[in-house]
Amino acid sequence: MKRTKNYAQIAIPTIAIVLVLFLCNGFKTASSKYDSTFRSIVGNELTTENVGILASIISPKKHIEWSGASGYADKETKKELQPNGKFRIASVTKTYVAATILRLWEDKKLVLDDPITKYISKAYADTLVKGGYDPNRITIRHLLTHSGGLSEHTQSPKFENEFLKTRHVWSREEQVSDLIKYTKPVGLPGEQFGYSDTGYILLGDIIESITKQSMGDAICEQLHFKQLGINDTHMEAFDGDFTGARIHQYHNGFDTYNFHPSMDYYGGGGLLSTTADLSRFFHCLFNHKVFRHKSTLDTMLTPVKYNTKQALDYRMGIWRIEINGMTAYTHSGFWGTQVVYIPEINTALAANYSQRWNVKGPAPVIQKLVDAVQAKGVEK
Repeated sequence: MKRTKNYAQIAIPTIAIVLVLFLCNGFKTASSKYDSTFRSIVGNELTTENVGILASIISPKKHIEWSGASGYADKETKKELQPNGKFRIASVTKTYVAATILRLWEDKKLVLDDPITKYISKAYADTLVKGGYDPNRITIRHLLTHSGGLSEHTQSPKFENEFLKTRHVWSREEQVSDLIKYTKPVGLPGEQFGYSDTGYILLGDIIESITKQSMGDAICEQLHFKQLGINDTHMEAFDGDFTGARIHQYHNGFDTYNFHPSMDYYGGGGLLSTTADLSRFFHCLFNHKVFRHKSTLDTMLTPVKYNTKQALDYRMGIWRIEINGMTAYTHSGFWGTQVVYIPEINTALAANYSQRWNVKGPAPVIQKLVDAVQAKGVEK
């Protein structure tokens, strides 16, 4: 439901914006020419259900690096949302996990077509066998592309029940075990796309096994966060971030702020970030600032061949869509996050809704911001 005039007057604080230095290309922005348009777009997305919207754009050809916020970080206290608000990015973490695996591949620490049994523990391998899987036929590439035939532990009745209890503390072992207790394989490896958080949980374990670091530390180091100026992206503290930096995120109107992060922590999710950091990372990734070799990005974006059309054109930790007739690459997260990169216009955008948008396709604010960037010209 769109906001009414009455709601706008009572509930929507002034939109905050921040303009930041564009590190990957090193120029100052002309974003002020877009401010009023962007502010209006973000503000108009507020509803009685979605009380806070964050957005960020990087578009060098238009000299834009812009971040904005509208609404509340907490609808109960009416704390105003700031552009640097930090949030659980949920499954967008998968892009970072995939990129980290590919960095390890570049450094010859793993082979993408190796069976996962070369890297996961015997306990995990035995668990998969008990569930009807053949882990010797499942490769790292399969896990990256969700083509390993694994089901999804989050679809189990237990997960839904514990999810609603909010403070259940999960382990990686419990979630892998629940995969076989409550679900069945979706097929044989390589035959179909089947989105699986559990597969990325195993990738998180592989990262930790190879690097001898926590997954969060390995991601930050392997993806050069410090060098790229990505300063607000990190794993959430295991018991939760309650410093005040993290915003409130909602599910069916229920405040999930106190949900234990371990529910989505081990590779399928787990990172906290800001829209500015998300758009910066995607822009740097596609402008060859993350991988050692340009060909690694090609590997990440290589289409997976199936005999039939699949639900998503998923590559490695990212999938392909179209926006305004242009190829784009994206990932979204359960709590209302989406990041998009559009090669044709070298533009990265990120958005976070306080609650998931309820229409198919890209986050509505992203579509509208792309329309605005294409419609307005800014002189160099």
